[in-house]
Amino acid sequence: EKAASAADAKAAAPAEAKPVEKADASSAKVDGKAVFEANCKMCHGGTIPGAPGIGKKDEWAPRIKQGKDTLHKHALEGFNSMPAKGGNTSLSDDEVKAAVDYMANQSSAKF
Repeated sequence: EKAASAADAKAAAPAEAKPVEKADASSAKVDGKAVFEANCKMCHGGTIPGAPGIGKKDEWAPRIKQGKDTLHKHALEGFNSMPAKGGNTSLSDDEVKAAVDYMANQSSAKF
């Protein structure tokens, strides 16, 4: 029995290492599209008046002209009707910034 459990432990070790590698790789860069889909799409999907819809260049142009830092600040702190972090305070600053960059880049920005 001892030999079998030792073999099982050795077999389990490589499998346990994989999730750690995956976590390290995913933390390197936040997926702005995934954050948008899960958190921002409800308002920025193009149906809420005043919220610039993703891909609507005319709605984003004046905002993009303000620059990335201003867009990030507004998204993080809230602006007009938009609450801070779009109302999801569990999002990290990097997740919010990645979502902003994604939306702006889909709407003619080069962030």
